[in-house]
Amino acid sequence: MIQSMTGFGKHVVQLPSKKITIEIKSLNSKSLDLNARMPSAYREKELELRKTIANGLQRGKIDFNLYIESTGADTSSQINEAIVKQYMQQLKNIAEGDDVKLLEMALRLPDAMKTEREEIDAEEYKAIQNTLVEALKEINVFRTEEGAVLEQDFKQRITSLESLLQQVIAIDPDRQTALRERLEKAVSDLKTDVDENRFEQELIYYLEKYDITEEKVRLANHLSYFTTTINSADSNGKKLGFISQEIGREINTIGSKANYAPMQQLVVQMKDELEKIKEQMLNVL
Repeated sequence: MIQSMTGFGKHVVQLPSKKITIEIKSLNSKSLDLNARMPSAYREKELELRKTIANGLQRGKIDFNLYIESTGADTSSQINEAIVKQYMQQLKNIAEGDDVKLLEMALRLPDAMKTEREEIDAEEYKAIQNTLVEALKEINVFRTEEGAVLEQDFKQRITSLESLLQQVIAIDPDRQTALRERLEKAVSDLKTDVDENRFEQELIYYLEKYDITEEKVRLANHLSYFTTTINSADSNGKKLGFISQEIGREINTIGSKANYAPMQQLVVQMKDELEKIKEQMLNVL
């Protein structure tokens, strides 16, 4: 079962005096790229939270948001009265205005509010950790559901590639016959005597040069291996990506050796299917 790197998870916990909200969003990335946003008072726990997220998501461009909302009567933010009064006096010296208007302006200026740093108690941090675990569960469910859609698409395209390969195998004898006839015609057009034994040797060499037996066998094996890997317990997008590269290598070689229009048309269709697989593969964990 594969997983997508795209997902979203959110979980909320209400404490007696605080509301804890954690949101996690992920997009595709070659490695783990984690951006964490949280109140400055909780930065001391950032490394631990990052480790939990990395273990839970492994890879992707991750946006982690921790919101702490005070719902009790107490608040750590207070008006810095001395600073506000000084601002109001300075504003009066500059322009006239009533005290309410001056107060509104003063409160917008730097240091008008002062915040006392709160220590994170063990119970609150435990609640944050539990909230994070639940948010990770939600985003992994999202990733699994997205992965199921991708998996179905991959299987359909692999089936299509296998069908196209069977068509390549079916017309290969006709291709070899056409190559032989083309060479024989080219020699007859020369209107000169040739050594039949030497010509037969050269013909065999030429046909062997354009033989695609090994490519057909390897391509069939790669397609089978892709299916086996996608059905495994682990989601391994990188491994599937490597297999896709090998599939592409065999398709390209068949195309370069084909020298036969009907087969080259099949190769074009195979390349189109593989390109769509590679595009979607960027989203696989």
